[in-house]
Amino acid sequence: MIIPSIDLEGGRTVQLVEGEQLAIDAGSPQPILERFARVGEVAVIDLDAAKGVSNNEALILDLCKRARIRVGGGIRDYETACKWLDAGAAKIIVGTSAEPELLSRLPKERVQVALDSRDGEIVTHGWRKRSGRSVTSRIEELKDLCGGFLLTFVEREGKLGGTDLEQAARFVDAAGSTRVTIAGGVTTADEVATLDRLGADAQVGMALYNGQLPLDAAFMAPLVSDRADGLWPTVVCSERGTALGLAYSSPASLGEALRSGRGVYQSRRRGLWVKGESSGNSQELLAVDVDCDRDTLRFTVRQKGAGFCHQGTSSCWSEDRGLERLERRLSALLGSEDLESNSVRLARSPSLLSSKLVEEAQELGEAVTASQVCHEAADLIYFAMVKASQADISMADIEAELDRRALKVSRRPCEAKPTRTQS
Repeated sequence: MIIPSIDLEGGRTVQLVEGEQLAIDAGSPQPILERFARVGEVAVIDLDAAKGVSNNEALILDLCKRARIRVGGGIRDYETACKWLDAGAAKIIVGTSAEPELLSRLPKERVQVALDSRDGEIVTHGWRKRSGRSVTSRIEELKDLCGGFLLTFVEREGKLGGTDLEQAARFVDAAGSTRVTIAGGVTTADEVATLDRLGADAQVGMALYNGQLPLDAAFMAPLVSDRADGLWPTVVCSERGTALGLAYSSPASLGEALRSGRGVYQSRRRGLWVKGESSGNSQELLAVDVDCDRDTLRFTVRQKGAGFCHQGTSSCWSEDRGLERLERRLSALLGSEDLESNSVRLARSPSLLSSKLVEEAQELGEAVTASQVCHEAADLIYFAMVKASQADISMADIEAELDRRALKVSRRPCEAKPTRTQS
């Protein structure tokens, strides 16, 4: 699949030829990341840190909170690696410092080893110095210590002349079950599809930025369909992963969805269908995922209005339940003038809400039986959700925060804080 790349220099998104000559200054990375993240993980490379002249740390920390990114550039020791893993990087990319001693201390599945080569020989020091070591020998040495390799063909980087598919096939074979990402010269959708069939991803920069390889075409390249009409079944899900319904996608609808960031589908009867265009129940497209067989899509959307179904329910299988249903009710109530509602009373009285949160947390802590724990946990979750809704925080936001915390590799001891006295 496609891995779009954002290279940072002086806080700007740039594209360089052979790592030196500035070809494109694309500006701020945030809007670029928003678009690129619709197709999956995005590689973010700190060129300044890689060169040791400065860094873009604050900027990349912000990007870590916005999407799943692979962070590379200047990661030369355990402390720096942990900093990015703790910040929520989906993966880190380690270059010349990728030695067994360092890799063995890191979570294997979240580490990519970057190997830069000219004609199959590893090069270092900003691609200027030949090492005398072959890429295949280095792969054999490290493949059991990392979750993937980023292999850059330096002689093709930024030149838009195509990548070396024969060399890529040899490296994929050498890596075995360790996933390989190829960078350097990838220019066409056919190359992305061929690399995918080989078992490799394509990391692309220059061709995406100059428009030679449209993002939607690159993403669609590996897709297949066993349907007579060539459509892809598309499972539409909420931010929390709940299935809202089943739709279908075509190259035209998927391309428009990725370009516009909206829920756009292919109706089997009416043609191109933009969700919410007539009903007002529109969708913001957050991400598109492909299944393992490359023949089914999953759209993750932020649904607005009454819901996804044309019958006015949140999903095509009835109304939602549990926390999603409570969240929708709270959202509606807190925007109303229903003074008979306890939720509205709580939202309008910060001191009352704070008191109830402390009270329910205490009762949950003291609960003993399963029934008591369930009851008190439900109470506490309700009051916590009122607090969150009041601050315009969704359950999806809270779950994303928990997911980021799960990525931390450094752990602080869990100790009780001193009890605060209340006046």
